[in-house]
Amino acid sequence: MAKNNIVLFEPEIPQNSGNIMRTCAGTDTQLHFIKPLGFKLDDAHLKRCAVNYVPNVDFKVYENWEDFTSKNQGKMYFLTRYGLKTPHELVLDDKDETYYFIIGKESTGIPKEILQQHLEDCIRIPTNDKIRSLNISNVAAICIYEALRQQDYNDLSRYEPETLKGKDFLLK
Repeated sequence: MAKNNIVLFEPEIPQNSGNIMRTCAGTDTQLHFIKPLGFKLDDAHLKRCAVNYVPNVDFKVYENWEDFTSKNQGKMYFLTRYGLKTPHELVLDDKDETYYFIIGKESTGIPKEILQQHLEDCIRIPTNDKIRSLNISNVAAICIYEALRQQDYNDLSRYEPETLKGKDFLLK
């Protein structure tokens, strides 16, 4: 089964990271944080921004970009408003591949020096000219669900789990 990853490059806003943590918890997606962070990753701050999903999130923290790249290998895609491809153009169904979706910090994105080294893998979420970009938590969800769609949703539940309200909840 393909392994999907979200990489947050120097995230600044804890609520965005918390929302991404919830998406990762619900999709079995690994999350990576690249320092510096605009918030603390201690229990008190995490509980406030990620509610009670933190125990269900597999996440790692790296000192910098070089630390991250030295410890991870796979297909890396860089989300930027300057990308020339869209997510639907990607082929994300290789069961033996590890996919990384790198999302930059809210204020400035991913540094130009990094993007220039990966021009063929720069991806843009299409928008009109009324905004610069989407919120990073929306970008993360769009990318993960496009990958999961191509991977036939891996082992995710297609119906409401019986441990919650169950598949037939609306019929009762």
